[in-house]
Amino acid sequence: MIDKNFWKDKNVLVTGFSGFLGSWVSEALVDAGACVVGLLRDRVPRSKVFLSKAINKIVVVNGKIEDYDLLERILNEYEIEVVFHLAAQTLVSIANRNPLSTFEANTKGTWSILEACRRNRTVKSILVASSDKAYGDQERLPYNEQTPLQGRHPYDVSKSCADLIAQSYFNTYALPICITRCGNFYGGGDLNFDRIIPGVIRSILKGEAPIIRSDGSFIRDYFYIKDAVNAYLFLAQKMSELEIKGEAFNFSNEIQADVLVVTRKILRLMKREDLKPVILNEAKGEIKHQYLSAKKAKQTLGWTAKYSLEEGLKETIDWYTNFLK
Repeated sequence: MIDKNFWKDKNVLVTGFSGFLGSWVSEALVDAGACVVGLLRDRVPRSKVFLSKAINKIVVVNGKIEDYDLLERILNEYEIEVVFHLAAQTLVSIANRNPLSTFEANTKGTWSILEACRRNRTVKSILVASSDKAYGDQERLPYNEQTPLQGRHPYDVSKSCADLIAQSYFNTYALPICITRCGNFYGGGDLNFDRIIPGVIRSILKGEAPIIRSDGSFIRDYFYIKDAVNAYLFLAQKMSELEIKGEAFNFSNEIQADVLVVTRKILRLMKREDLKPVILNEAKGEIKHQYLSAKKAKQTLGWTAKYSLEEGLKETIDWYTNFLK
């Protein structure tokens, strides 16, 4: 699904390029022959993009996504044609503890990059990473793209706002934007061990019972990172073919599971069903059930997810087993 002819020699900016999704997207772009510029706030030595050889082929610019002058310089000096705006504070628990830094990164960061793009004529397409959290708590599931954005807690609100800001820049200035809304990414390279899948795998590798912060019944989309990368690059390619600018797309494998089911599946795959999950039931400020319909992406773009949850988990377990040796 990734067209290397499309990406060859294209100047691409990836904000948040050393993060979980950003690392995978940046590596895929390098492999496709793109000229990648990455915006880096903090150097995380164990980030996947630093562990691989891809970092040696990326122009790294140090700075924050909220720094408007820096963004304008990057877009102009590197003649950026495509922007993947992935930089964000992505953890709900951190957002609940420190909402100001979350609003700064997720909301101010979004208007800063979009305003810089508005003033730069070389930018032809912009992908803004929203989230299923932008929809907030809804009575009717799954979310589709017409579901209203109504975040209530700090992280959810930050993504609702970023999403609406992106829509406003298309509707007012015809900025060439598409918005992605995905569920919970998982896969090798996620260093946030507070997240259920890497956290459970690490506990099992240490011979410890996995910890579940919620009551275990929270339902989520679990979206394998390789499917996510294909979705992002495929959407960017389709922006040059179809009249889809200004639209949002949900991406999901449309397989939902609760936290306890996922935990038990990992225990089974790792042959450690003797380890019984410890359920803390301490989660607060989080949406109970959320999952997406990817019908629009399938029908409009011709996109489909390739990995089942079990296939993705097997690859993920292998990655962490090697990484955490």
